[in-house]
Amino acid sequence: MKCSLRSCLRTNLLFCLGLLLHCGEARVLTEVQAGPLYRVVGSPLFISCNVSGFASASTRKGFEFRVKKPEKPTSEINIISTNDPDFSYAVYTQRVRSGDIHLTRVNPNSVFFEIQRLDKTDEGEYDCSVINHQHVYDGTYSAATTVKVIDNSLSVSSPASTSLSYYEGDALALTCQASSNTIQHTHLSLAWYLHKNGEENAQPIISLDRDFTLIPGPGFEGRYQAGLIRLDKMGEAMYKLNMAQLELSDQGRIYCQAQEWIQDPDRSWYTIAQKDAEETIVNVKARDVVPDTSSLVVRISAQSSTLQEGQELSLSCNVDTQNLQERFFSVAWLRGGVELARIGPTGILSVGPEYSGRFKEGELRAARIGDRDYRLILQPVRTEDQGEFTCRAWLQDRGQDGAFTQAASQDSKSQLVSISATESGLSVEMLENSADVKEGEGLKLTCKVRGVKGPLSVTWQRKSTSTAMFTSVISLSQEGVLEKAEEFMSRKVKATRPATDTFTLELDEVTPSDSGVYQCAVSEWKINSKTNSQSQTATVIVAPTDSYVKVSLISRNNVATVGENVELMCRIRGLRMPITLTWSLQRDASTLDNILTLYSNGDISWFGNQQRYQLKVENTQNEVIHYLLINSASHREAGRYQCSVSVFLENVHKKLPPSNLLAVLVNNPESKLHLTTTPALTGNINTDIDMNCLVISDSSASSRYAITWLLHQQTENKTIVSSDKDALVTFGSQVQQSDRQRISMRRTKGPSFEFSIRQARVSDNGLYVCKVVEWLQDPHGDWYQLSPVSKTTELTVIEPANDLSLDKKEQPLTVKEGDEVELKCNIISGASSSFFYKVTWLYSGHDSSATNALVQLDHTGLLSYPENQELRGLQGRLRLFRPTQSSFYLGIQRVHEGDSGTYQCQVEQFQLDHEGQWQQKASDSAGRIVLTVNVAEKNLSILKEMKELNVSRSEDFTIPCHITKQSSSESEFQVTWLWQKDTETEQHPIFTSYRNSTLQDRFRNGDQLRFGHPLPNQFSLTVLKPSPVDSGLYFCEVEEWLPSLSRGWRKVAVEMSGYLTVNVYADGDVNAVSEPECESGIWMGILIATVICSLLVILLLVLKMCRSKVTRGKQSGQSLWTEELPLNTKPSVED
Repeated sequence: MKCSLRSCLRTNLLFCLGLLLHCGEARVLTEVQAGPLYRVVGSPLFISCNVSGFASASTRKGFEFRVKKPEKPTSEINIISTNDPDFSYAVYTQRVRSGDIHLTRVNPNSVFFEIQRLDKTDEGEYDCSVINHQHVYDGTYSAATTVKVIDNSLSVSSPASTSLSYYEGDALALTCQASSNTIQHTHLSLAWYLHKNGEENAQPIISLDRDFTLIPGPGFEGRYQAGLIRLDKMGEAMYKLNMAQLELSDQGRIYCQAQEWIQDPDRSWYTIAQKDAEETIVNVKARDVVPDTSSLVVRISAQSSTLQEGQELSLSCNVDTQNLQERFFSVAWLRGGVELARIGPTGILSVGPEYSGRFKEGELRAARIGDRDYRLILQPVRTEDQGEFTCRAWLQDRGQDGAFTQAASQDSKSQLVSISATESGLSVEMLENSADVKEGEGLKLTCKVRGVKGPLSVTWQRKSTSTAMFTSVISLSQEGVLEKAEEFMSRKVKATRPATDTFTLELDEVTPSDSGVYQCAVSEWKINSKTNSQSQTATVIVAPTDSYVKVSLISRNNVATVGENVELMCRIRGLRMPITLTWSLQRDASTLDNILTLYSNGDISWFGNQQRYQLKVENTQNEVIHYLLINSASHREAGRYQCSVSVFLENVHKKLPPSNLLAVLVNNPESKLHLTTTPALTGNINTDIDMNCLVISDSSASSRYAITWLLHQQTENKTIVSSDKDALVTFGSQVQQSDRQRISMRRTKGPSFEFSIRQARVSDNGLYVCKVVEWLQDPHGDWYQLSPVSKTTELTVIEPANDLSLDKKEQPLTVKEGDEVELKCNIISGASSSFFYKVTWLYSGHDSSATNALVQLDHTGLLSYPENQELRGLQGRLRLFRPTQSSFYLGIQRVHEGDSGTYQCQVEQFQLDHEGQWQQKASDSAGRIVLTVNVAEKNLSILKEMKELNVSRSEDFTIPCHITKQSSSESEFQVTWLWQKDTETEQHPIFTSYRNSTLQDRFRNGDQLRFGHPLPNQFSLTVLKPSPVDSGLYFCEVEEWLPSLSRGWRKVAVEMSGYLTVNVYADGDVNAVSEPECESGIWMGILIATVICSLLVILLLVLKMCRSKVTRGKQSGQSLWTEELPLNTKPSVED
């Protein structure tokens, strides 16, 4: 038992430990290089993307790359995906297919994104996303970095000749210029390479890395350590390679390569640009010598140690040693410790830089004249040639490979040579003893000569310091041949002779390194020999651009409101040459972004989306002003601006100190938002409370609002609910889940921001703050917020007193069948939103004493219909609604006649207690409503006119029946005409027109009546050829019928017309009756005649009536009206 208990405990412990380990698993993390990454146009771009934290590290992950361009920072463009070949948008499809853009998988969790050749349009924010195939998300599945694409401003050039020839052991010096105009902080590295003939790759000789560390190339370490190979940086952009003793293996193509480096945010260095200078072909020839190791004795002698200008100086060197015939020597002549010339072991003469020009002009010669003797001849000599001369000799040992090894040197004693000026009229004068020139400008020196007797040549020389030796710049021979020194081959330099007594030197685009002492050496010639030479010097100082150029940045309105224009002025004083100007913006302390670069040739290079900027240039007498105009400034254009100036002199970018940083502040406009709320609000418990926060100020049509409702109470202050500018609603962290179901917020027209609390509680009391922040769009379309505006409403929730009372007044109600009926039940006191109500409507019919529940709406909002088969039809037409807080209405749709009866409502009042239980507080019943439903309101009216009509037997008479009013437009009529004899009280129907258009003739003769119905409300019956027996009272009786929803057709009214009294006479009697006015003299005669005629007429009528009765008895029950239509003599009662 103990063991089993222990095993259970152990199992539980392991299970809990497993849960802890699972909870401690790393979440998914996607990483890319931190930005911004600065890369130049045309260079490759590499972005590494790594993901970790997935459950399976060996499963290949899918990656997707997208970019957001600066002009549309919210819009993503698909570039490439590892899973979907059709992932790219059209703008990148071709570059992906061609391989210019591709993804390289490093391992299942890592890829390299590469663009082989960057374009300006590739600038933007690159996003790497990992595709998640799991069912849950836990971590970061994407990462982004910013890429800035800048211009390639790296410049590399080499002024050396394209081909040089040397002997082994000679010294080689090559120069290379490298510079960059990038405004970001970059470093340059430079390396010299040797590309040997027949080899595929070049090998580095020596390099200076970005940290200014010299590194010899493979195979050159020993010579570097011996000091035979050096790389010197001379000035700002000049790099010089010195190889003291060339070897045969040094033959090939030598060139310099510069690289520009930038430090990425992850502190790693990256090469953003690389360029090679022109190659220089170097040929190295071998020397043939015989080695010996004996000591040397060296002597020097001069044919004459005192000379005059123009004479010949002859210096002899004598070398003595054992086995002289078998040995090789190198012999050199030195003046003041500076080597003038040297003869190598193979007899090759080399001349030092000071006398190289005179050697080319034939003034210096040297040769081996014997086994031991070497001679140097200098003619014509100049006064500056005087001094102490020595000879130096070296034994040269030759190895089996043919290479010479130089032994220790041996010097002779010194030989003093004095040279005096000859009597000559030649004199030289520099018009300027000193010249101050600005960097980038041209230097012009003028040399005047006098006392000229023969042809003249001029050599312009320069030395950088007073102790240095003069070196040639350019020379102009007596024949007019111009020759540049090697150092100035790539420079714009010329020597001219504008007049017979004037020589000029012109050097364009001078740099501070051109400063020094310049000498004008003029020689006079006779035949092919110099007879005399004179020289003069001038000191030249080249002021660097930094010392006289001032770049400053100012603005008259560097504080602006969003949408306003800003003008920046970059003032450049003291510079009158083409410049390259770069405008940059520093948005934070570490990042300096290029806006544009205006090159010296007028080209403009824009970086990113810079549509808000414009340029203007203004030239004045003392300065050049470059204007940068910011149109409709936004927060994107805020930051610290700077203008940087550089000049391109002698293939070198020279950066000038940039301007001061000028801050441009872009402020939001002042908020004009005004709100209004109800300062104080009192509500009952359990009622719904609405608080409105209305904007009463004029706002922009594009404005958006962020709203936050806060509650300040004595114990706490908390955020209840907020809605951002995109209408995303979030609840405060302190709001409980149960309270969130009672709280809502919505925006209505105005705009108005409504905050609602359902079923308010006493705990909801407090100060409610409506804080509104207005958001506007800047000219770029970006949203920015103004300062918030707040209004406060104090809410007090109370519990009301209970005094429920309903309207007890009884309400009789008469309606027409088919109408919509509303039965009202009103609370006259005690209605409160803090209570909930249960409403029951009761019904009892006219013919029933039982009371039944029709419909019930309880206090929770549940609607129910009690089961009752007899009332199901009525229940299906009911509608219960509550138009006001104190009213409960029952609507009956298309009321039926059978819906008549007594209706009554009962109301019960409920309230939630603190435990959330319903408690009944009160109940009451309203007064009865007696509903009477008629098919239609009786409104039938017939024209009632009393008329008397005398007609003869040959005349027809018409009995009209005109309906003046009817109860409904749906009414149908049954019309019956009746006849009553004068002597009788019984009324006889003679003709009936039923509502279904069936006719019945009840008169004596079937062809004596004619029915007429000219209008819907007019009927008529015409008696044709009446007889005296037809006399009497005639009238019509109209029955009005209407359709009933529950009982079909019903008779709703009966009305009779007025009486028409008809007297029918014989034809002879008509005149007597119709002419009552007679002459007074014949009245008696007429009376007697009338009596006699009347007796005869009566007799005839009696006989005719007896005959007609016999005839009627023989006729059938059918009769025809005048239109000869058949009549149904036996209509059904339903008709």
